[in-house]
Amino acid sequence: MHLIHPVILCGGGGTRLWPLSRKAKPKPFLPLVEEESLFQQAVHRLAKDSSFAHPIIVAGSDHVDLIESQLGQVEVAKLVIEPVARNTAPAIALAADLLPQDSIMLVCPSDHHIANPEAFRDAARAAAELARDNYLVAFGIAPDRPETGYGYLERGEALKGGYTIARFVEKPDLSRAQAYLASGDFSWNGGIFAFRAGHYLEELATHRPAMALLVQRAVEKGISEGKRFYPEADAFAAIAGDSVDYAVMENTARAAMVPVEMGWSDIGNWSALADALSHKADGDGNLAKAGTADFDGCSGVLTISDGPRISAVGLEDICIIVSGNEVLVTTRDGAQSVGKLPGAANQ
Repeated sequence: MHLIHPVILCGGGGTRLWPLSRKAKPKPFLPLVEEESLFQQAVHRLAKDSSFAHPIIVAGSDHVDLIESQLGQVEVAKLVIEPVARNTAPAIALAADLLPQDSIMLVCPSDHHIANPEAFRDAARAAAELARDNYLVAFGIAPDRPETGYGYLERGEALKGGYTIARFVEKPDLSRAQAYLASGDFSWNGGIFAFRAGHYLEELATHRPAMALLVQRAVEKGISEGKRFYPEADAFAAIAGDSVDYAVMENTARAAMVPVEMGWSDIGNWSALADALSHKADGDGNLAKAGTADFDGCSGVLTISDGPRISAVGLEDICIIVSGNEVLVTTRDGAQSVGKLPGAANQ
């Protein structure tokens, strides 16, 4: 059996989920939807399936102890510790350089929620088959609303188990998002990818040669300590960071997608979390996720508190978050802007 090698990326600060998500314990390591953290969910949804090898975790040095604590008894192939953050393209390249070049990589963010893990695993196996045919494969999430906060993939020609990608579309305005949804030809780009390790590095060398060379140098001069791997800091720090989308996926002639419906959410802000938790809300759509709350004449209100009781009267589509000495009150429409607040930006 050809194993699929998960690569779980633990970057990103989750500032739009402030004040719960903070630098010391950011979004991936919080139990936002279930009792497990989003990172633990990402690890566990693949851990007991024989199609998948032990994962490679790529993370910054600030959260290594937290990662190892949350892994518990789950074995990992490697914990790659980036000396500095340089976005997803070089992070993925580190893992690719550490794997046999014919290995199939499954790149997964650590901070997404997937309600149907079985559908995710089935899509991963379909993506792996395309990757073995030298496609660089993105997961195309079936859209259920005209979302303006995600990038889109336009479906191209049919392939076995998927489609070519006709084009990548940046976050659209509402009218274009509505047109994409109505056409049925577009999927959300969920930031989940599969490719052969060597093929990814070849494409990176073609489109971002300096980045590919510096990653290779950082790996060659890196240090292993048990399961931990430390890339050489100077070489890695010299990289001009870029996302896998911009560096590779939008430039390759071999981009493909597998369509999937799996109850996916990036939990990108408090409104997205409220959507992911909607099945737990009362008949008016109100939910006290943590702590005590009283609702009077409210609808669509989400509350989270680590102490004080929250009492809400006559509110609609509001999120109220209390964490330590910080209190956030936002409309669901305003939730996208939370990361710009001084409290979130100046932690």
